[in-house]
Amino acid sequence: MSQKMSLNQVLAPQLQQSLNLLQAPMLELKAMVDQELQLNPVLEEQAALDAEAKERGERPEGEETKTDLAEPPSDTQYDPTDESNAGEPVDDFQKEINQLIELDQEWRDHFSSTSIPSRNSKQEDEKRQFMLDSVTTSQSLQEFLLEQARLSDFGEQQYQVAELIIGNIDDAGYLQSSVDELVFSSGQSSSDIQAVLGIVQAFHPPGVGARDLRECLMLQLEPAGRTDSLEYRIVRDCMDELGRRRIREISRKVGESVDAVQDAVKRIGNLEPKPGREYLPETNQYVVPEIFISRGDDGRWKAVSNNEYIPRLRISNGYKDLMAQATTSGDVRDYIRDKIRSGKFLLKSIHHRQSTILNIAEEILKRQGEFMENGPSHLRPMTMSQVADAVGVHETTVSRAVSGKYVETPHGVLEMKYFFTSGLASKDGSSLANTSVKEMLGDLVKKEDATKPLSDEDLVKLFKDKGIKIARRTVAKYRAELNILPSHLRRVY
Repeated sequence: MSQKMSLNQVLAPQLQQSLNLLQAPMLELKAMVDQELQLNPVLEEQAALDAEAKERGERPEGEETKTDLAEPPSDTQYDPTDESNAGEPVDDFQKEINQLIELDQEWRDHFSSTSIPSRNSKQEDEKRQFMLDSVTTSQSLQEFLLEQARLSDFGEQQYQVAELIIGNIDDAGYLQSSVDELVFSSGQSSSDIQAVLGIVQAFHPPGVGARDLRECLMLQLEPAGRTDSLEYRIVRDCMDELGRRRIREISRKVGESVDAVQDAVKRIGNLEPKPGREYLPETNQYVVPEIFISRGDDGRWKAVSNNEYIPRLRISNGYKDLMAQATTSGDVRDYIRDKIRSGKFLLKSIHHRQSTILNIAEEILKRQGEFMENGPSHLRPMTMSQVADAVGVHETTVSRAVSGKYVETPHGVLEMKYFFTSGLASKDGSSLANTSVKEMLGDLVKKEDATKPLSDEDLVKLFKDKGIKIARRTVAKYRAELNILPSHLRRVY
């Protein structure tokens, strides 16, 4: 055993909370705020208070003037003679109460000045609720296959083999174990395994249980009575040539014209290479834009914060009044004061989060005006360091602020990180973002002659003609990122 001293940096809990709020996407932020509402009794949600006021036929809280909250009620003023508060300066306590009231009003003013018009009409609320009520748990591929197995005329041993086979089918629909491995696992003969596998391969979806792509495509053609078709022969006998799109070689091998082979290849392209695709787990992610960018009435682009999903919070007047009552014990007063300070910090952190993200968005808008006007091909290089210097924050703050955040632009809802990219130099001295170069590369390949596709060297020359200096290996890298095959695999013979 030994003792040693060390110096470590530890973030205070409140600072950790502030950083978490800054980094959290909109829907996650709402969940965090809802949780804080449950944990902190002094926090209230303005929407709930307004609804209660309307039910009572009273004026909603948001319609109060500033003077309505300027001072606590006269009969609940802080009593300096209360022994439970001995040693606490009256002026400091009253100053804290006044600051609390001022913060409460500033927060309401912030919402009234920055909130976008409410998009939640009664009809939209009904649509949203219908969407949420319509969400169901999807059936997995394995569950669907087992259901078909139970409806089949399997004996007990055959059903056990079917369960084993289905358990070895992956989410894409392919059998991941060989017959020999299934024989070893089940103790059944190879012929028994093959017989049950043949039945499973006749299940829906067509092509399920295949051991490779060739078998998968053939299984889809067989039930349709297309075993004598040209496409079946191509899949059965020319799979290697089909993968390389060597149409003329296939034509010679099957004894059919090039045009007939091309038509057959198109029909093969309509088959499903992943039979289990429709049963794959849902991977859709629903995002809510943090910022809306649109053209204002004056014709200029503007960025507006989305505060629609952030609960409007305030410190409860009841607890502020309780703090001012002379009969409140010291322990209760300390508890309330701690919760009020925690609530105040939460309000400040949310306000700081919203203003930081808006400032960053406005700086992006300044630098990417051409993108807003003309689209991705006019995206300009921009780094987080440049934006951090302009906004007056640290680069890590920008990184946290844009992480997982989305902005609604004239060209779709995009992740804020989309706008941060390095660039390539052009002959006029300006820079072009990598994203724009990729866009241009994709357009060049789309317009190429399919019988004479552009090589990477050809693409380098075309970029040079456009005034963009780019290396061949960079073209190859971008082409791979865009899932564009090399020229010899794109050629149509």
